[in-house]
Amino acid sequence: MFISDMKKFFCRWYDETSAIKRAYDKGLIEKKWVENYCWNEGKNCIRKKRFEEEGYISPDYVLPDGSEDSKLK
Repeated sequence: MFISDMKKFFCRWYDETSAIKRAYDKGLIEKKWVENYCWNEGKNCIRKKRFEEEGYISPDYVLPDGSEDSKLK
């Protein structure tokens, strides 16, 4: 599958402003985070849910499942 085909499955918030994308691009988090959440239309992403339902922007150290990663602080 080409990257252009894959983009249709990306979460709408997965762009240059995304803390998760930046952490992944820097090698600070494993690929599983973007594969399971960001590249899966943001399904089950706590960060996305909090923002869309509550207008709350999660801190950069909060992972898509809602857990915290101290190395991102």
